[in-house]
Amino acid sequence: MRFVKGFARVTLGIALGYAGFTHLTSSRLEFQAQVPNWVPFSADFVVLASGVVEIVLGLALVFLVKYQVQVGWVVAAFFVAIFPGNISQYVNGIDAFGLDTDRARLVRLFFQPLLVAWALWATGAWRAVRRAR
Repeated sequence: MRFVKGFARVTLGIALGYAGFTHLTSSRLEFQAQVPNWVPFSADFVVLASGVVEIVLGLALVFLVKYQVQVGWVVAAFFVAIFPGNISQYVNGIDAFGLDTDRARLVRLFFQPLLVAWALWATGAWRAVRRAR
């Protein structure tokens, strides 16, 4: 099980790092489309900043094994923090990343909690809370 969790943690780290890289390069405009209008910063700033954060979190998932529980909580919180962008994309009917129907955008909303669970499970953060009780 340790190998499976480690593989899941590293895979999530690589995926986050890649997503962060695309925030800064090839998918920058598509990510800007997800930034809710109520965010008090420019969409480009939010995309660039979140891209850097994703790269850092991805690297932390891969390399900071000693702190994986703490990193897991931070990654889970990040996934919760960016969820309003996914909601905004759905509510406003914004096409991006091939999500060009309301149904596709709605289905995507159900994957964010899975990412939160993945981060907590793969890092042992969920188990650490249960042990502390």
